[in-house]
Amino acid sequence: MAIEYKIKFDVPKNYTVSQSFINKMPSPIHQKTMSEIYNFKIEKDGFYFIDSLVEQKISSLAFKYFVDEALANSSSIQIIKL
Repeated sequence: MAIEYKIKFDVPKNYTVSQSFINKMPSPIHQKTMSEIYNFKIEKDGFYFIDSLVEQKISSLAFKYFVDEALANSSSIQIIKL
């Protein structure tokens, strides 16, 4: 079971994820169980984010970073629970 979100925003045409963004992201793999905590995909209209409901503290931090990244690149965003 998982929860899927779409973080919609106007993605700049030449958008690339910065190394600093990648470096601050928590590991998406739970080290004890080797389970996926979260996953994501960069799409032309925003980020697709999956919370696998494995480790709430980690997935919520990662989700916050994606929201912050979207807001850093657009004046408004829309978060949709799919």
